[in-house]
Formats: sequence, C-alpha cells, structure tokens
Amino acid sequence: MTLSVEMTIPKGKIRDLIGPKGQTIRAISSETQARITVDDDGLVKIASPDEAAQDAAMEKVREAIADPEVGRIYEGTVVRVMPFGAFVNFFGRKDGLVHISELSQTRVNQVTDIVREGDVVRVKVIGFDQRGKVKLSIKALEE
Repeated sequence: MTLSVEMTIPKGKIRDLIGPKGQTIRAISSETQARITVDDDGLVKIASPDEAAQDAAMEKVREAIADPEVGRIYEGTVVRVMPFGAFVNFFGRKDGLVHISELSQTRVNQVTDIVREGDVVRVKVIGFDQRGKVKLSIKALEE
C-alpha cells in the first residue's frame, strides 16, 4: 500500500526544493523512501510506503523551503574558511557567512584560530546583506 499526500509551496521556493541539479529533492527521497514530484505551480506530491516516511518527507520539504529567521540559533558545519570569515552550512542546505569580526569577543588574527573546515558550531542569524545572503555570528552567543 502506498500513501499519497499533496501540499502547495510558493512558486519562488520550487528551486530551493529541487536544489542544484536536483540534489535536494533526490536527497529527501533517498532519506525518506518517498517519491516526490513538484510541478510548475508549486504542487508537491509525496508518495510513500508508510505514514512515518510521509511525515518525514513533508518535514524535510518544509525545511528545504523555509527561510532562516533573524535572532534564531542554529547548529551548522563549517564548510569553507576564507581570510575574511567562515562559511557555515546551518539550515538544511543553506550557507551563511560568519565574518571574522563575528567569531569571538576578542580580536581574531586568523579565522583558523577559532574554526576549521568540518567543525560543528552554533551560530546566530544576525541579518542579511544587500544581496540577501545570510550573516551569522558566533560572538553573539557569547554575550
């Protein structure tokens, strides 16, 4: 027996659900054993072998299209370190930047003095830049 459910997402979020080269939607299907389709109007159909898989798939779809909230704290993984800061994958498949000035209350000489690629860190969303990229802080958690 296969269970089926439908939900509608905003058209502007279809790309977030599908992900680059279909990675996001394929990962959700693989993790939950559910078959997921999305049409151009934002209608998402989830077919799954049982209710637990269906619920898990629906939750992962909601996570994929959700937006990070300013002031919320998330756990993430440092995916890239640059001289000016660290990129952290913190929200499903979304990345944000922790600028070097937001790593610690004290002056930081090198980003790698505080974090390295692969580190799991807690970050706080402190805003968005003019291009809509997420700005994160570790320092804000120390206050």
